[in-house]
Amino acid sequence: MAEELITRAAEGPTDHPEERRSLRRDASVPALLAGLVCIVVSFSGPLVVVLAAAAAGRLDQAQTASWIWAVAVGSGLTCLLLSWWTRTPVITAWSTPGAALLVTSLGDYPYREAIGAFLVSGVVVALFGVTGLFGRLIAAVPAGIVNAMLAGILFSFGAGIFGAVKGAPALVLGSFAAFLLAKRTAPRYAVPAALLVGGVLAAVTVGLPLDLGSGGPTRPAFTVPAFTGPAMVGLALPLTIVALASQNAPGLGVMRAFGYRPDDRLLIGATGGVSVLLAPFGSPGVNLAAITAAICAGPESHPDPRRRYVAGMSAGLLYLVVGSFGGVLVSLFTGLPKELIAVIAGVALLASLQGSLAAAVAEERGRDAAVVTFLATASGMSLFGIGAAFWGLLFGLVTHLVLEARRDRGR
Repeated sequence: MAEELITRAAEGPTDHPEERRSLRRDASVPALLAGLVCIVVSFSGPLVVVLAAAAAGRLDQAQTASWIWAVAVGSGLTCLLLSWWTRTPVITAWSTPGAALLVTSLGDYPYREAIGAFLVSGVVVALFGVTGLFGRLIAAVPAGIVNAMLAGILFSFGAGIFGAVKGAPALVLGSFAAFLLAKRTAPRYAVPAALLVGGVLAAVTVGLPLDLGSGGPTRPAFTVPAFTGPAMVGLALPLTIVALASQNAPGLGVMRAFGYRPDDRLLIGATGGVSVLLAPFGSPGVNLAAITAAICAGPESHPDPRRRYVAGMSAGLLYLVVGSFGGVLVSLFTGLPKELIAVIAGVALLASLQGSLAAAVAEERGRDAAVVTFLATASGMSLFGIGAAFWGLLFGLVTHLVLEARRDRGR
């Protein structure tokens, strides 16, 4: 029954008002805070890669601020509207692998040509989405491999809790202890308790550099795109591959791993369309998220899967605030101690890691492929500018096909 309700919600609004979810009834503190943790994780780590790419491309301050505005507002609008429309926790973000690719290549092209490449990449992604081609490819992947990929993605965050102990033992161990105690007495508030205690301990031990920056609302800068062959091959093509393979594929996989049946045509098509609209303002693309999606789609957001869409809406609203006042709030997020981010992100994803690991090895027949997928994804490998999540899926599928072919010959 629960799976049927999730499926119905993922298919979009119903014509029967009595079956619609009520936002006022469904809202909860853990779901709202899951959105906050999602934003903190997004802006405390991946933003550094964006800033590095902007510096490599010799962007001035106005162009860099416009880039941050575009990806934050694009992520906010898609999170908010898609979560509300589908009643599922749809989390979007900019592509960190895409930004990493731009660190090494953006400086090779004039900025107007880069903008043209961003726009073309968005068009291609949208077409893959609305035609359903991408969804059909992803739907063919066995569930065990999808869950193993998710576990591989989340592994570094779980291990990161204990890797951060050396840098700030009191902060990390105290925050983790608060999580465990709250998990035993008030499970829904375990992550908020860890965040609260961690913030206090950070202020007392390593310090909280609350640098609020300067300036008012961000002013986006429009750039007229230029279209050239070299930029299409050197930027648009790899950005499109990264968006589809390293972002949207894991993003759909995360949602399916939590029992949702996302409308891939709507989600990929919408994010691709928003990417096209915001490309002239500096956005390389808005895609489905994986890590932060697991924070909002997992049980720590809410025990009832039908009420987790509130976390997606919370993340969307906060994205819009950060994007609109980037000069103030981005400075705040990037100033948080890395140990605090590590422990909060880790505890927020523990339940998701546990569930994905269990589901990955649930069926004995598919365990070999699942383990290969997990190891390749958890390794963090990168090849041809494409991240480990894609290669985990690929190696897992190859293992699955080889072993299934052997079994078929043995019959």
